[in-house]
Amino acid sequence: MRTVQHDSPCTIVIFGASGDLTRRKLIPALFNLFKKKRLPGPIRIVGFARRQLSHETFREKMLEGIQQSAKSFSDKALWEPFQENLTYQSGNFNDPGDFQRLNHILNDMEDGSADRLYYMATSPLFFEPIIGHLGKLNMANEERGWRRIVVEKPFGHDFESAQALNDTIHSVFNEDQVYRIDHFLGKETAQNVLFFRFGNTIFDPVWNRNYIDHVQITMAESVDVGHRAGYYDRAGILRDMFQNHILQLLALTAMEPPVSFEADAIRNEKIKIFSAIRPLSSEHLSSHIVRGQYQGYLEAPGIDPDSKTATYCALRLYIDNWRWQGVPFYLRSGKAMAIKTTQIIIQFRCPPYVMFPMLEGQTIKSNMLALCIQPDEGIHLRFEVKVPDTLSDTRSVDMQFHYEDSFGRGAVPDAYERLLLDTLKGDASLFTRSDGIELAWRFMDPIIQGLERHSSTTLHIYEPGSWGPEEADTFMIKDNRQWVQGCYHGNQG
Repeated sequence: MRTVQHDSPCTIVIFGASGDLTRRKLIPALFNLFKKKRLPGPIRIVGFARRQLSHETFREKMLEGIQQSAKSFSDKALWEPFQENLTYQSGNFNDPGDFQRLNHILNDMEDGSADRLYYMATSPLFFEPIIGHLGKLNMANEERGWRRIVVEKPFGHDFESAQALNDTIHSVFNEDQVYRIDHFLGKETAQNVLFFRFGNTIFDPVWNRNYIDHVQITMAESVDVGHRAGYYDRAGILRDMFQNHILQLLALTAMEPPVSFEADAIRNEKIKIFSAIRPLSSEHLSSHIVRGQYQGYLEAPGIDPDSKTATYCALRLYIDNWRWQGVPFYLRSGKAMAIKTTQIIIQFRCPPYVMFPMLEGQTIKSNMLALCIQPDEGIHLRFEVKVPDTLSDTRSVDMQFHYEDSFGRGAVPDAYERLLLDTLKGDASLFTRSDGIELAWRFMDPIIQGLERHSSTTLHIYEPGSWGPEEADTFMIKDNRQWVQGCYHGNQG
């Protein structure tokens, strides 16, 4: 990863700095970049939040977060110079006076030209007032250095709110100043989907409808809703996982090769995929979707006892373009499932004709490629071989690559580390553009609204620790297919 190649002073302002995201993710990521000498210099990190904290207390809390996130902490000597860059300013997100004081502090601190990054580590409720204050105080003006803003998800809760949020942002910042962050795109393994596809000539010729039977994308979580119960019951699985993470992985899997590795070239190809997804009308929902809710969800604190919120969903969709016409994409995600895994499965077609003298009932399995995003990051290719000392018995074998085996333990950095560095470099390749956000919502909105209006799709109960409702397996069996339940050795359920 390249070092930031400039010596211009830079200030990172974190709104919501007293929260969990800053303590567990942002400061540890910035500290790792500091250790690797990848931050610009001099660097200042200013926390801004409502809680009353001294600079020293803020630094202590950030150190606690780093120590908790690291398996071992032996960087005390490096922490001392890093923490000198951390300051804290208390203030209310709705108080213009507090923002005026923040602006004065920043100007005094920078004493001239300096780049500035604003990070929105707050509830979406505060996005609009914070951006409004920045605009009124002309804090997005780039006369004294670049100004960029990072916006955390959720990017609205439907198309209209996403469009309104984009309008609010664009009233103060130009689109090239805006970085909408999806931490899944910062994962090394998610980035590697493009390198795997377009950096190896052996795969692109078969990456199409002629050779691929179907694609599965799974994002399973073993934990339940936990402390997010209140938010989750309002959002549900489709808003929480499908509209952002899963559709982004879909785009990486299905997009055409961009003309370059520049941000707009990559994002333009993603937009083409989102535009080509076949819409699902209300009358087709019951045949394309299976929804579930894990047993015990209704007993969780903050959950409406009559809640119909899905904690699991499986969805079949099609991409209407030349490469993918007729190839089904099966997307699924759920809470309280058997294991935590994120994987992309490319299931190839079976051989069109088998000339070997097979035993009655014996078949040759189709080849399968598994891109394992997390937690045991790697790539698996399943193919068929003849069993030794038999006439024509075959067995599936697995060719494996694991990041840890090839690059060593700890080689894969946290996603926020890469994404923060990219914002400082001005590389928006891994960030979502406004039109991409709106197109994703245009696809999801009719599905969500249709499910809320009609009871055509039953909410199936499933046991925690399972792979979801049995109806999801039946859903695949009707298509003469089955879910791949893990990346390893082609294990199927």
